[in-house]
Amino acid sequence: MKELLRERKQCFEKRCKGTYYFSIHQMFPNKFCTFAAEIKEIIMEINKAEFVLSAPMESMCPKDNKPEYAFIGRSNVGKSSLINMLTNNRKLAKTSATPGKTLLINHFIINNEWYLVDLPGYGFAKRSKKELQRLEQMINGYILQRQQLVNVFLLVDVRLEPQKIDLEFIQWLGASSVPFAIVFTKADKLSPTKVRQNVEAYQKVLAETWEELPPMFVTSSEKKQGRDEVLGYIEQINKSLKA
Repeated sequence: MKELLRERKQCFEKRCKGTYYFSIHQMFPNKFCTFAAEIKEIIMEINKAEFVLSAPMESMCPKDNKPEYAFIGRSNVGKSSLINMLTNNRKLAKTSATPGKTLLINHFIINNEWYLVDLPGYGFAKRSKKELQRLEQMINGYILQRQQLVNVFLLVDVRLEPQKIDLEFIQWLGASSVPFAIVFTKADKLSPTKVRQNVEAYQKVLAETWEELPPMFVTSSEKKQGRDEVLGYIEQINKSLKA
């Protein structure tokens, strides 16, 4: 299992300009959500979703070798709502009107086959410098050291223009050879035309330093938009790991 996960990570290595890319991205260069559209027919049914544990560091995460998919984003991006929407369980991840409530690495077991991992949000200013450093070390330690990690889903608020903190995190993932996809949230707050314009603006900024763009998904927790696409992408990866 570890060898398979390692090979998958190698497929995503060095996606910055002028270097090697995972072949499926070469099939659909610079097209709005084309990749997501291609996997829409792959259906995943979630029959079971349960909380397993909260860990303060990577070494205390589950000891088995099930694949893990981590979700992360700025503290007010709607991560808990998205997780609850994906799993069809409104009480699975705790939501709050106050951002920045996730402080540990939270593992949820899905269908007894894979883990959905809820990581602390970044960019929440109302914390001490010591606390921010601890959270950064926790996040970095998990993403860089966790061998079971298959893919990071980076959540971005589609209502906002490209934010420096998100772009820096994207570049860090790329420089660290971490496989990831971008999930735009809160699409129900804008018209479809404005959503497309904002995503295309993001693509334009990324294209300045990326030859091929990562998979992108547009979602709305309120309308369950993008659910089949995100879960279909996970199912596709899970099948590739078993092949």
